[in-house]
Amino acid sequence: MTPAPVHLAGERLLLDPAGALFWPAQRLLAVADLHLEKGSAAAMRGALLPPWDTRATLDRLAALLRRFQPQTVVALGDSFHDAGGSARLAASDAARLRLIAAAHRFVWVLGNHDPAPPEGIGGEAVAELALGRLTFRHEARHDVRLGPASGELCGHHHPKARVAARGGSIVRPCFVFDGRRLMLPAFGAYTGGLDVAEPPIAALFPRGGRVFLLGRERLFSFPYATLRAA
Repeated sequence: MTPAPVHLAGERLLLDPAGALFWPAQRLLAVADLHLEKGSAAAMRGALLPPWDTRATLDRLAALLRRFQPQTVVALGDSFHDAGGSARLAASDAARLRLIAAAHRFVWVLGNHDPAPPEGIGGEAVAELALGRLTFRHEARHDVRLGPASGELCGHHHPKARVAARGGSIVRPCFVFDGRRLMLPAFGAYTGGLDVAEPPIAALFPRGGRVFLLGRERLFSFPYATLRAA
């Protein structure tokens, strides 16, 4: 896979086609919106989905850990689909997640779906994480003034974009970036998405920027203004 480099607050970051962010200077890997155990949450409401979403998501995360060898892993909120998600983990998935958390500095940024840290998994839980001039939080803050010397990394909205293709169009998860704020796509196997043209996302990027669609081996970049207008 070929990551795409971007610069935020003077730091070089790599956007990976798998939907993750790697910060080489800090050896930090960030993923957003894992929504682990969403399948079991749906089953409790009578919607029968294949119960393999947690395993599939952890498989994808493990592949990134092998490739980037990070020291720090940041999960940018909504790591579990609900407050009881960690208790519903299959024993094998719970053991695997504990091993991942023990092998790294694992930071759970708390989100709206998981406002309390998971029990019995390990790692550290924070409302947000500030490292140098970059701040990692689940949901972007409208009340924070971002300048060229500061940057925000967030998730929450599960951004996706639709682009024209031969015979129609394609819809893919994406990163959204404007030089001051970077929104990550949802990483979980059962996560949907919100189009980047919708007001909750558009309001966070009034100056425009770039959208990076996830491809199989690379990212595809488009001007945000073009997709927002479409």
